[in-house]
Amino acid sequence: MSNTMALNRKRAPGMRVLLLWCVAAWVPAAWSQGADDDRGQQLVDNFLTQVITLEGRFEQSLIDADGAVVERTSGTLEVARPGRFRWAYSEPYEQCLIADGLNVWSYDVDLAQVTVKPQAEALANTPALLLGGGTDALLQFEYGGAVDEAGTTWVRMLPKDTESGFVRLEMGFFDGQLSRMVFFDNLEQTTLVALYDVRINEPIADERFEFVVPDDVDLVGVPVTAAETAP
Repeated sequence: MSNTMALNRKRAPGMRVLLLWCVAAWVPAAWSQGADDDRGQQLVDNFLTQVITLEGRFEQSLIDADGAVVERTSGTLEVARPGRFRWAYSEPYEQCLIADGLNVWSYDVDLAQVTVKPQAEALANTPALLLGGGTDALLQFEYGGAVDEAGTTWVRMLPKDTESGFVRLEMGFFDGQLSRMVFFDNLEQTTLVALYDVRINEPIADERFEFVVPDDVDLVGVPVTAAETAP
């Protein structure tokens, strides 16, 4: 994953799911800016305002500019608004990305290295901001339309600033619940994410979003404190 967005480095589902994604995510002529606009915006608004916690499994694939699958991975996801999430990769390697509300910690177990960045800087204009942020996240995105495909409503969101490396995000909602995500970066790579066994608004312990640097790893970066971020 990149330092700004863990979702961008990983891998995921099998080819059957990948084929369904490809069919659903790339149909430019079908994207609506008319009556469906309100429906798509409402799905995103509901996700940001009504989903306080979310947890489940994910499968992910990274597709290169030629359409080849270059990485696949899987793991678990936990979100607690505002601003906290835990994205943990378990297969085929172990890595964890934790946003605690102040900092984003990226722990690569194999490398024995932790990278930390201020959260506001690391997540600006990235898909993670919409995944774990509040309604203020919408200030960094523009709405790009909606389309229905195979029972899933896809909603396109465009970052106002693409310096983070992402040019657009497509969120797939099934029965009103987020179930798919597709990220497009400025290297013409595509990251496909499927969510499974999702549980909404169930309690998640605060400790899940806390990170203590192990004694035997290298720390890259300096975490910010609450005092430093206070207005």
